Amino acid sequence: MSSEIKGYVSHIIYKNEDNSYIVFEFAEGPDVLVCTGFLKGIDEGENLILKGEYITHPIYGEQFKVESYEVKDPEDVDSILRYLGSGAIKGIGPSMAKKIVDRFELDTIRIIEEEPERLMEISGIGEKKARDIAEQFNEKRELRRAVLYLQKLGIVGNMALRIYKQYNSQIYSIIRDNPYRLVEDIEGIGFKRADEIASKTGISHNSDFRIRSGIIYTLNQGLSDGHVYIPREELITKAADILDLPCDLIWTQVKNLSMDKKIVIKEQSSVICVYLNRYYYTELMCAKLLHDIDIECEEDEKRVEKKIDLIEKELKLDLEDIQRKAVKTSVMKGITVITGGPGTGKTTIIRALIKLFEDDGLSIILAAPTGRAAKRMSEVTGYEAGTIQRLLHLRPSDIGGFYYEKNEDEPIEADVVIIDEMSMVDINLFSALLKALLPGTRLIMVGDTDQLPSVGPGAVLKDIIDSSCFECVRLNKIFRQEKQSDIVINAHLINEGKKIRLDNKSRDFFFMERSDVNIIMKNIVLLLRDKLPGYVDAKPYEIQVLTPMRKGVLGVENLNPILQKYLNPPSKEKEEKEKGDIVFREGDKVMQIKNDYQLTWEIRSRYGIVIDKGDGVFNGDMGIIKKIDNSFEIMTVEYDSSRLVDYQFSQLDELELAYAITVHKSQGSQYPAVIMPILNGPKLLFNRNLLYTGVTRASRCVTMLGSSEKVFDMINNIDENKRYTGLAERIREIYNI
Repeated sequence: MSSEIKGYVSHIIYKNEDNSYIVFEFAEGPDVLVCTGFLKGIDEGENLILKGEYITHPIYGEQFKVESYEVKDPEDVDSILRYLGSGAIKGIGPSMAKKIVDRFELDTIRIIEEEPERLMEISGIGEKKARDIAEQFNEKRELRRAVLYLQKLGIVGNMALRIYKQYNSQIYSIIRDNPYRLVEDIEGIGFKRADEIASKTGISHNSDFRIRSGIIYTLNQGLSDGHVYIPREELITKAADILDLPCDLIWTQVKNLSMDKKIVIKEQSSVICVYLNRYYYTELMCAKLLHDIDIECEEDEKRVEKKIDLIEKELKLDLEDIQRKAVKTSVMKGITVITGGPGTGKTTIIRALIKLFEDDGLSIILAAPTGRAAKRMSEVTGYEAGTIQRLLHLRPSDIGGFYYEKNEDEPIEADVVIIDEMSMVDINLFSALLKALLPGTRLIMVGDTDQLPSVGPGAVLKDIIDSSCFECVRLNKIFRQEKQSDIVINAHLINEGKKIRLDNKSRDFFFMERSDVNIIMKNIVLLLRDKLPGYVDAKPYEIQVLTPMRKGVLGVENLNPILQKYLNPPSKEKEEKEKGDIVFREGDKVMQIKNDYQLTWEIRSRYGIVIDKGDGVFNGDMGIIKKIDNSFEIMTVEYDSSRLVDYQFSQLDELELAYAITVHKSQGSQYPAVIMPILNGPKLLFNRNLLYTGVTRASRCVTMLGSSEKVFDMINNIDENKRYTGLAERIREIYNI
């Protein structure tokens, strides 16, 4: 039940400057109470009205959890003296505060605000110091005023501070006249949030600002679905539905946005396409940079053939003709694409290329889109690999967001760059990579076009191949060492639309026919906890449940709390933190669900000494909760390579339980064993592409549970979400094809 208390901040116990979470003692008359919450610009001595609830902390006892607050000006001499003497204003200590209050008494606050030059009447205060005191006082007051104003509009916490830092005193006129500017200027404010603010400030339903913002919002929603553009008619229909306005009003503002260079309208293949300005020019730039890198290398073909023969002997390889072609092409061309499914020899080709380039004295860099993919690349090649983000030296920006230190002005120093899992690379990451490559650097891209596309916008690998402007070697033969694996054989059968055997005569591919959801869940727990760890020589946390869906009884949101209950049950020895519908517990398997370029990770020695650190935790990274500190509201997660990340409780919406994840989130990862429940679901999700991607995530064992009929339906279902991309078209334009 919500309560209200009045008093002043007598002592700040803990303050986090990044998110303004504080723990403080609050004097309410003669009583002192410990309070916690997110309070901006609050200092000792402040008079406050707090609203919230009384809670009982298991260690620290009774506390007051602040939900909202209001700052009150000091109303008597004692409260003025208390505030000024608290150290809230730099340059004023208890002694100086007493001098000021003794001189001006109840008029002190007015003097500081309106006649700060009179502070020079006090011994020890000159003109500069008087001006500085007034500036500090007014800045703190303006910040509090802005935070309270935003709070009334439903904007609280860190977001309010970011908006104030962006606009300062203009905040009131901007929100009054055009709150939709927030969508463009403030990361994390979307159209719907701005629309709510606009309705509270009286903005018209058919305002030009609103329509233009709704169009931009619709295009941004398209990016979330992987599209780089949206066809004109589809855009107008979707935006009209979102805005609840006629289509003719939408089209008028689409044209106006084009004139203002906010969007690009482009006809390609007889379709009128509408791009956000940035994304059209990103595709165009990628096409131009690919053209610049695509330089014929001066290599004697016979010499290359002899070098390949020598490498076969040294590495004890027996390269097939198609593999030799891939190696030779990679040596002689500036850009090469190598694509194929599991077991087709991609790793063997990379190993041969590394040896060949090393023998020629060339510098080589291996990279992949995710940490897990990079780690696997290192393990199978024996050569160090890192993420593309680390290769580009990702750094957080002082003004929010991130930037790459490696770019056209500070390029990557390498003769050869080999990128694995290229199907996962979106257009934004790809453009950043190309900017950092000098002409003359060989770029070799390896991937499987039949897997699900990147989480971010674009279909880079597919578009590069479809452009027909670069050398592409397609691997379609399963080699000897993989022929005993039914995972590999069945993956190729699925990809070819052929029926697979589900008779359980395999050693690494199993199917359990089940129609009862409760039985399926019990079997998943049994497999995870008891059966598969010993069979594949792995820990339960290393085995992954992959499901096509987030929703539904066999979706991620329902499976995770059930699996948590059996794999990591509640214990007095384990701290917990509830956030929304999720209970996080020490020992839980979790996943980062958004790119956060500001989060800092550390690698610590056994004695707690930091031996390495860096910035950035990315969508799909998985780890284990090592510690939950409820007193300081911090949760520590350990990711691959012993990277430790401290999350404020306010940041926990970036995490979710990961005992079960969607197939989409598993891209680029490899697990000793995969469990896939397949029973019922939407046709658009239950397709061949998704089944193939899920099966190819397993290295030692695949177990499916559910309906064999549904599995065969998925194999026959070639429907998938079409992505609207134009990179292939831009490349052909550059090459005049």
